[in-house]
Amino acid sequence: MKRSIKIAVAAAIALSSTSAFATNGDHLIGMGAKARGMGGIGIGMSHGAESALANPALITSVNGTEVSFGGTIFMPDVKTDLGTGEGSYDSAANLSVIPEVAIAQKASDNFYWGIGMFGVAGMGTDYRDANTAGMAYNNFHMVTNLQLMQFAVPLAYKSNGFSLGVAPVLQYGSLDINYDGSSTKGVAQDFGFGYNVGAAYEMSGLTVGASYKSAIDMSYTGQISAAMADFTGMMGFPNPGIADNLEQPAEIGIGASYKMGGSTFAVDYKQIKWSDAKGYKEFGWNDQNVIIFGYQYAQDNWALRAGYNHAASPIKDQMMTNPLANTFNLLGFPATVENHYTVGGSLAFNKMTSVDLAYMYAPEVSDTYSSALPNGMGGFYMGNVTTKHSQQGVTAQLNFNF
Repeated sequence: MKRSIKIAVAAAIALSSTSAFATNGDHLIGMGAKARGMGGIGIGMSHGAESALANPALITSVNGTEVSFGGTIFMPDVKTDLGTGEGSYDSAANLSVIPEVAIAQKASDNFYWGIGMFGVAGMGTDYRDANTAGMAYNNFHMVTNLQLMQFAVPLAYKSNGFSLGVAPVLQYGSLDINYDGSSTKGVAQDFGFGYNVGAAYEMSGLTVGASYKSAIDMSYTGQISAAMADFTGMMGFPNPGIADNLEQPAEIGIGASYKMGGSTFAVDYKQIKWSDAKGYKEFGWNDQNVIIFGYQYAQDNWALRAGYNHAASPIKDQMMTNPLANTFNLLGFPATVENHYTVGGSLAFNKMTSVDLAYMYAPEVSDTYSSALPNGMGGFYMGNVTTKHSQQGVTAQLNFNF
């Protein structure tokens, strides 16, 4: 049974042709086309079956059975200039397909249950084809690829406008770190367990919600520890003894939405606890405060949406304490995009079938950090590395209501 589950999960992950860049750190701004069309809104506004992971209490808006499936085509654009006068390099990890499936059912007037399967996070770069021949300082043809998928079974109870929900979560992750001279060995995979809990209250067009997502510890054998040992050995810095754990951090959030006629106004706030998560805290990542504003105008068989999502980059300059982390973050894990603008819409063909679309644009962010680059000749270059990063994404989703 366990082997069958692992094969099924791996097959779903394989739909992603390259690493799936995300936007708030390594997290997607939202799961599902409705949420993404509103900047990632989902803690204080229900999107039906889509709400399985954002706030499980909100699947209580479903009448009968709702099935949603679709995916996101993600298009990041990342380039790095090592500041050595040798030019910039474009990452080839510029296209991903991220799947999503959600089911929710009303079991009785008070009880609801569902199933959710979403690609939730990822990051990476691909410089394997960069032409660095004859260059003293190079990017090691670095390739990094982190992909995460979560499976959840949300259970919810509703009474007098108040809802409570809980969702046990099974997470599958894969990590590959590869570069010139790498001692890492292939792709490492792991499963982890966690949970999401949520609450919501609806009254006279107003919905307020709160959610908590537990941290999920993952271990990728031979990846992070080997990479850090390689780099510190080449550069003469003390080996920090980083393990192979890369823990997805805990999140806490609140949200509210207000419906007035055909218009719905919504706001979410959440904090992502990178500084407490194994691996990310060794990389020097900061916690993120994410603020989201969303708007929806809906009529009988169609809806239009818009949203804005902002979170400061979790990556900070660590030249005084750990220039190695700067090199590794900017070359391998440049999760630096901060502002995201979204639009979306829905069209119902009949009472049973509808389609949702969303588009996301994150304008280019340029970060320059002091860093250290091994030169392959026993020394290293201390200078400034600049990474530029922008994103686009298109999400499509088909829904069935029975």
